[in-house]
Amino acid sequence: MISGRCAACKNQRRRCPSDCIFSPYFPANDPQRFASVHKIYGGSNVGKMLQQIPPYLREQTANSLYFEAQCRIQDPVYGCVGIISKLYEQIHNTEIELAQIQTQITCHKLQLLHPNNAETNFNLLPTAEAQSNFQIPPESNNPPQFQWPNQVPWFN
Repeated sequence: MISGRCAACKNQRRRCPSDCIFSPYFPANDPQRFASVHKIYGGSNVGKMLQQIPPYLREQTANSLYFEAQCRIQDPVYGCVGIISKLYEQIHNTEIELAQIQTQITCHKLQLLHPNNAETNFNLLPTAEAQSNFQIPPESNNPPQFQWPNQVPWFN
């Protein structure tokens, strides 16, 4: 036991026994740590969880409970899942960016291999074109004229 009562015993207004399950993980100098865990899980439930877990895993468990409680307090709807989904989104966006950069590198390498070849004019593609397989026809000064009889066979 740390000198005096641990944060859990202070919070619950009880005497801190020498074999207190909370004292190693919720020290008296950090009362907010237990208050957060108590608010989300309840003191009795936390005590039961810590007793059911092997002693060598209790510190990790207490840290995890504290982290999850903090996440749930900050984001009551999503909690830790909100953080995880944001990280997955960042990974996905980074993978897309990596693929775009790898495409640009390949285009530059092909330009270096064939600098005078007019058929392989690889310019940097804008982001929208790089992600699409849609073939955009080359621009011309004379746009095609719309003609009913050629384009709609039943019009005749």
